[in-house]
Amino acid sequence: MTSSQRVALVLAAAAVAASISTVTHAADTARTRGPVDRVDRLDWTPCGPEGLGQECATLSVPQDYADPTGPRLSLAVSRIRSERPEARRGTLVVIPGGPGGSGVQRLSQKGPALVDALDGTYDLVAFDPRGVGGSSAASCGLDPDDARMVNLRSWPAADGSIDANVARSRRTAEACLRNGGERLRSFTTANQARDLDRFRQALGEEKLSAWGVSYGTYVGAVYATKYPHRNDRWVLDSSADPDPKRVARGWLADMAKGSEDRFPDFATWAADPARGELRLAERAEDVRPLVVALASRLDREPKESTTPGVPLTGNVLRQALQNALYSDGAFASFAQLVRAAQDPKGKPVLPPALAAPMPQSDAALSIGVICNDVQWPGSVRAHERAVAADRARHPLTAGMPVNMTPCSFWQPPAEKPTRITDRGPSNILMIQSLRDPSTPHASGLKMREALGARARLVSVDKGGHGMYLGNGNACGDAAVTTFLKTGERPAADTYCG
Repeated sequence: MTSSQRVALVLAAAAVAASISTVTHAADTARTRGPVDRVDRLDWTPCGPEGLGQECATLSVPQDYADPTGPRLSLAVSRIRSERPEARRGTLVVIPGGPGGSGVQRLSQKGPALVDALDGTYDLVAFDPRGVGGSSAASCGLDPDDARMVNLRSWPAADGSIDANVARSRRTAEACLRNGGERLRSFTTANQARDLDRFRQALGEEKLSAWGVSYGTYVGAVYATKYPHRNDRWVLDSSADPDPKRVARGWLADMAKGSEDRFPDFATWAADPARGELRLAERAEDVRPLVVALASRLDREPKESTTPGVPLTGNVLRQALQNALYSDGAFASFAQLVRAAQDPKGKPVLPPALAAPMPQSDAALSIGVICNDVQWPGSVRAHERAVAADRARHPLTAGMPVNMTPCSFWQPPAEKPTRITDRGPSNILMIQSLRDPSTPHASGLKMREALGARARLVSVDKGGHGMYLGNGNACGDAAVTTFLKTGERPAADTYCG
């Protein structure tokens, strides 16, 4: 690892600043708790996989915390209680990624591994953010073609034109404004943090510990900033730059660098003789030009797939690659797609996420949060120039990360993004891949810098997105587990090879 990767951050002394925290909390409390606001009791019923002991309930929250007598939303919440009362020290909330990830589903998926790793140290809880899964949803009423992931992501045309993206983005924003209403406008990161604190109150906990992944790290950082006296042991897994001037705009742009950082892992895998029929080239350095050339050919000549009316285009192949880079376990399916595209007589089977439109509620949520959180620039000319430069510099992403989205035609945000700072207790552990396709290590360092003396960073020499109990290694897993169970962190930022 190079010295720049090890990142020797010069940390200032911890500035707990109790008076500032008190003022911040008081201001947010005034917004979130009115004289007639209420925290309802949670009625738990069994749910989830058999044998896991998972329970589910419904939590009522205000649509607008400034108007507690107004419309309310229902949030699906879930828990797995510790079976060792003598070992239990508190409650750990699992904060999903996205925007659009289901906390309830993630708890079902990761519950067994968490139960095994943490050995009864916590009750494990999660909730579906507003707009997700079993929680109150919204719809933009999009045309099915506009709701396809490859179109919501604003991939430019085969010749680099963004005219179709501009038109689609405009009508998508108009449809969301027309059909989503104030409910969709309430889907923000700030409100998710407030909902998390309402969940804490309903659970009867003074403090929460947390494991946030991907977008969940930003939610976790916002919560730790708004409620520094309410967070206990805080894990941020795969963080992005929290720059309040850009937020999701920066995250989207990061995909260009992230894909470049991560692709060599796939290339090495795809050139390994052990891959058999899925081996794409004899040398790793030949895999990239092969994929780029194939995408260009599919731009010119889309290939009929097994999904009627949905051909395999260059952009569908590029989006499939982005999805596959998240985990080594997805490499084989992408290699199969490449092989099918190369076969003159073959009919590729598209990945399920790309074969059908996204559900209307998922499409609305994935757009709504990122557009509601921050103002996006609206200059078509500026986007054209940015796309042209990105296509030349990063052909794997071909201009998508800097293209125009519906956010450029959105209403201004209702409140400013939270500025993440170092004010608060030193109780945060970050873990970050060196080769992340979505949140590059360099962007994770921006979150590390913002948190200052509050945090320590574990950099893991692995590729993929989501390190703890997922794509990481034993060293990184042990660092997180030790912290959650004992409170012990590395004395300084550290590296897991």
